[in-house]
Amino acid sequence: MSKTLFEKIMDGEIPAEFVHQDEHCIAIKDINPTAPLHLLVIPRKPMPRLCDAVPEDQALLGHLLLVANQVAADAGYGEAFRLVINNGAAAGQSVFHLHLHVIAGRPLKWPPG
Repeated sequence: MSKTLFEKIMDGEIPAEFVHQDEHCIAIKDINPTAPLHLLVIPRKPMPRLCDAVPEDQALLGHLLLVANQVAADAGYGEAFRLVINNGAAAGQSVFHLHLHVIAGRPLKWPPG
């Protein structure tokens, strides 16, 4: 099976601007940002979609949320940011490796989409 874009980034095959790295995940700047802050929090464990998570992934999923909170705070947006997870092509997912979008720095309307 071929590597995803994010696996290639983690392996150093494709450059990216890292803002966080630990043993469980990375966070990088999105190359096509939709807001002044647009980061991607990506687990090192390959998981195509959120719906592919299993009970054993509970701690990892919680870690991703905590990292999203931390990178938003580190960027000065700890009080106002949005997290987005696109699950499947019909929801706008284009890279099939779970990732969280951390978006901030402009007015965010509701409902999204």
